[in-house]
Amino acid sequence: MPRPKKWRKVCGLPQNSEFAPIDGKFFESEAVVMTVEEYETIRLIDNEGFTQEQCSGYMKIARTTVQQMYNNARKKLAASLVDGKLLRIEGGDYQICDGNEPHCGCGGCNRHRCGYTDEVKGDYKK
Repeated sequence: MPRPKKWRKVCGLPQNSEFAPIDGKFFESEAVVMTVEEYETIRLIDNEGFTQEQCSGYMKIARTTVQQMYNNARKKLAASLVDGKLLRIEGGDYQICDGNEPHCGCGGCNRHRCGYTDEVKGDYKK
């Protein structure tokens, strides 16, 4: 019997789950699919400035797992950008955080889930 997959903690689902070239020249069948936890590694490491070690602690998984997911996510981003393919973010083995975390990567899980952000400054509002 295979070992069960460990759930990866993510702060929230992405606001946009599909990205496509503006010219509209892409095929649905050739879409690149990135999992939610791969997206979360990109968000934490590239957008929030976490190290892989910090990211692994936040997501409650091994650093080597973070490294593997991060590398897979970067390859998928590159394929989408270079080849002009549709990028879709969906699926995976994740669990949305419960909102009781003292600090999550976005400044507070409850705030992130409500979506109260100032688009210009990126500051969170109550």
